[in-house]
Amino acid sequence: MDCIFCKIVRREVPTNFTYENEFVVAFPDIHPQSPGHTLIIPKEHHQWFYEVPGEIANEWFGAAQILALKLREEHACDYVELKIIGIDIPHAHLHLIPRKSS
Repeated sequence: MDCIFCKIVRREVPTNFTYENEFVVAFPDIHPQSPGHTLIIPKEHHQWFYEVPGEIANEWFGAAQILALKLREEHACDYVELKIIGIDIPHAHLHLIPRKSS
């Protein structure tokens, strides 16, 4: 499979994981919209978020909540935006983007 995110999971493409468990990994976005912009992906390849099996989805969104709290503290931001876009890379992924209100 030629999926860049699958290659990252297999450690064929170097990155700095900021979170990892049995089901998901998180790492910095290479084109961040703000400092701390993080991607969270399931280790299994699924193109769309609604195709991710329930057990993995629970871990995925649980990791997003843990990381959002961590990012909010580390970046002294007002909130952390969560986006599910999924068009640019055909592997389900969440964006966590620290934001300031003003």
